[in-house]
Amino acid sequence: MQIDTELDNKSLDGLEKKYDSSLNLRDNGPVLSRIFYLAALAFAAYHIWTAGFGTPVDHVHMGIHLAGIFFFIFVGFPLLKTEQSLHYQRSPWRPGNVPLFDWAIMLLAIGASLFLWLSWRGFDFLGFSIAEQTMRQGNPSMLDVVLGSVLILGVLEIARRTIGFVLPLIILVFVAYALLGPHIPVQILQHPGVNWQQFVNNMYFPSEGIFGVTLWVVSTVVFHFVLFGVVAQRMGLGQFFVDNAMIIAGRYTGGPAKVSVVSSAFFGTISGSSIANTVSTGSLTIPNMKRMGYPPHFAGGVEAAASAGGQITPPIMGAASFLMAEYLEVPYTTIVIAAIVPALMHYIGVISIVHYTAKRLGLSAYPKDQLPKFLAVWREGWYTTIPLLALLIVLFSGYSPNMAAFIGLALCIVVGFCGFDKPKTLLVPFALLAYIFWKASPYSGEGYSPTMAGILAALTIIGSLHRNERQSFRDLFDSFHVGVQYALAVGAASAAVGIVVGVINTTGVGFRLGFMVTGGAADMAAWLAPMLDWTTIEAFSQSSIQQFISLVLIAMACILMGAGLPTTALYIMLVAVAQPALSNLGVPALATHMFVLYYGVISEITPPVCASAYAAAGIAGANPFRTGISAFTLGLGKLLVPMVFVYAPTMLIVLPEYYTLSSFLQVSLTCATGVFAIATAVAAYFMAPLQKGWRLMMAVAGLLLVAPSSESDLIALILLIPILVQQRLAKAKL
Repeated sequence: MQIDTELDNKSLDGLEKKYDSSLNLRDNGPVLSRIFYLAALAFAAYHIWTAGFGTPVDHVHMGIHLAGIFFFIFVGFPLLKTEQSLHYQRSPWRPGNVPLFDWAIMLLAIGASLFLWLSWRGFDFLGFSIAEQTMRQGNPSMLDVVLGSVLILGVLEIARRTIGFVLPLIILVFVAYALLGPHIPVQILQHPGVNWQQFVNNMYFPSEGIFGVTLWVVSTVVFHFVLFGVVAQRMGLGQFFVDNAMIIAGRYTGGPAKVSVVSSAFFGTISGSSIANTVSTGSLTIPNMKRMGYPPHFAGGVEAAASAGGQITPPIMGAASFLMAEYLEVPYTTIVIAAIVPALMHYIGVISIVHYTAKRLGLSAYPKDQLPKFLAVWREGWYTTIPLLALLIVLFSGYSPNMAAFIGLALCIVVGFCGFDKPKTLLVPFALLAYIFWKASPYSGEGYSPTMAGILAALTIIGSLHRNERQSFRDLFDSFHVGVQYALAVGAASAAVGIVVGVINTTGVGFRLGFMVTGGAADMAAWLAPMLDWTTIEAFSQSSIQQFISLVLIAMACILMGAGLPTTALYIMLVAVAQPALSNLGVPALATHMFVLYYGVISEITPPVCASAYAAAGIAGANPFRTGISAFTLGLGKLLVPMVFVYAPTMLIVLPEYYTLSSFLQVSLTCATGVFAIATAVAAYFMAPLQKGWRLMMAVAGLLLVAPSSESDLIALILLIPILVQQRLAKAKL
């Protein structure tokens, strides 16, 4: 048996293009393809520069970012993605294989994106005058209305081209709601409404709408971390993670599947994309799982479930986590710390199911002589951790996330692409050292302390001196190109979802829907509570039942709406409903936001639309639906944990009014034990095979342990005693 351990960038590019539609662009021919490539490099360079040297004011920076997104999407994505439209067609009506109407829409949309920058102070040109923006706020000019309308239609179209019809259709419902407020048949949802001119005013001008917080966070933080993840992985950090996962998990029962879980958890720390995670690690782990005897659909499900954890795995958790920090007005590090224990619960569940499934199937570990050697792996790959280490140091020292991403990206370039065997490339580490010392001087804005400057300078020098092979700058530029392509879908979604945010702010529909959720839950609770009064258990009181039903309704909405929606867009829309609904029930804001994020991520592995599972199924050669079912089953820990930290926010650590060490340990340890017990029930094996009755008892005991209550823990222990006795006896007979 041969174990594949090499990640080949060209092979990865092919796999990513096959399973991630955001990378599958039309052929633009040699000239426009070259322009696209150079524009992507300029776009990445602009964002890296602004992260390190200061970001322009919001309307300027977001205008430039959105203009770039319009260019790349209209050039790369056809009106309808068919096999024919992706192939190059030479025609005077299709310059660069882009139809003239696409060029026209693109230029109008770019003009609308940049117009606020050009007209902010007003201008008078050839007798045509525009007042400064503050004078037009609330009373837009005709040109504002025209260009604002173009921008609204443009962002809907780029969202449709990159993501599909679902998100634009939902946004159109919100638009109709804003315009037709007085005519809504449901009285609680009625509002005075706005005309088109006022609607455009609210959507076009900064602070809300398209140029609101969503696009700002994506353009100033998310893009940089997406780029960092791609460059770090291509630099060699991805391979280093896989090798270490082999060392840690390969020697145990069901080695290949455990390697998949551990490597995906490692990779998730730098990648917020579950598809990228699935393809990068799954291209190695899935074939090895199949060789060891795992069914193809289970092998794909393991990789998809583990990879979907990337968006909830610190320190880089995908776009939604950065938005969460902005909405809650807390440092990003607060979100990272809060996410640690819930993410662990997810991986405990996945790896437990994998372990006991391997036990049931009789699957062995990797032979020791075929595992990588610890010293060899670290001798050849230790240097790839320098950029991630620097990023974490800057991030957790209180500096801005985009500053942390800048340092991480700069050190990726130094460590992976600059060396003494290429003397010209040494300009980069020297420039970085000059930057670090400048930031430590009193002349810079966001200055470094002497200690921080010393640490970063030392890491830069160490990263320059290692003797391992460097990649070419062409590889670096290719990484930038791929990173920009990864950012197109999230950029389009963030701009489009800004319309939803604008409608929510304009109409207050979030509070209205939240009231409907709590009102409906209260009615159901009033019906159920009298039937359960005899128990005298607090969990069955009317208020507790109402809270539980509200959580279930919101969780169902997350999972159902998540079919076909990116996590970021889903998070923004549903948190507007969940926050007012759950805050009335006493749930902390952070727990509410994390709750929505977790159930939004579950949609990545929930059939029938489960992008990660489809990618894994393609690699495994398995049925996509069966793979999705396997992935969903393996992700049960992620399904249960949000309920725990809503009822016991001590698990999130960062809420001092709820956190005590004793309550944290009790909730976390019993939850982990419960997730473990449920995993054995799913795998139908513990010390010996679990038959149906015992399996059901184990699942019930696990659920009771997961529930954050001393009474439920006690009942669970009572249930577990006969199960343990039965398993010991069954094991003795084997």
